[in-house]
Amino acid sequence: MKYLYIVTSVSMIISIITDWKKTIKAVKISLNKMFKIMPNFLQMLIMIAIILYFVPDEVIVKYLGKSAGGVGTVLGLSFGTITMMPGFIAFPLGGILLDKGVSYMNIAAFTTTLMVVGFVTFPVEKEYFGVKITVLRNVIGFFIAVIVTLVIGLFFGEVF
Repeated sequence: MKYLYIVTSVSMIISIITDWKKTIKAVKISLNKMFKIMPNFLQMLIMIAIILYFVPDEVIVKYLGKSAGGVGTVLGLSFGTITMMPGFIAFPLGGILLDKGVSYMNIAAFTTTLMVVGFVTFPVEKEYFGVKITVLRNVIGFFIAVIVTLVIGLFFGEVF
């Protein structure tokens, strides 16, 4: 993590030396975007915290743990397909699930479909892209999620 801070600091210094006006403008834009996204971010974090509080760890491990096998993977793919979250929420949630005993394969299934497949966003997407492209994007995204899940399962020795 410290290397990320070092690279960021060096990049900022180079940017300030190159053109400090553009750097200040970019920082203002990024702060503005951060403040706009913060309420949604906090809302999702609170919702996840409430769900994880009320759902006992035993239930999570039973349905998504290593002993759940293929059913857990299908549930992970399904839960992720239904909901949608950005990566900055999905990955910390994956860490929480890992701490609770969920398998890497099922976390991969859940987080990948969570970010790639958009069942909840379908109405908005079809307005912009049309039904055909939206369905195609979601189907391709789902198959990519399955491939990623299987690769993760092979890598960690969890493939049923």
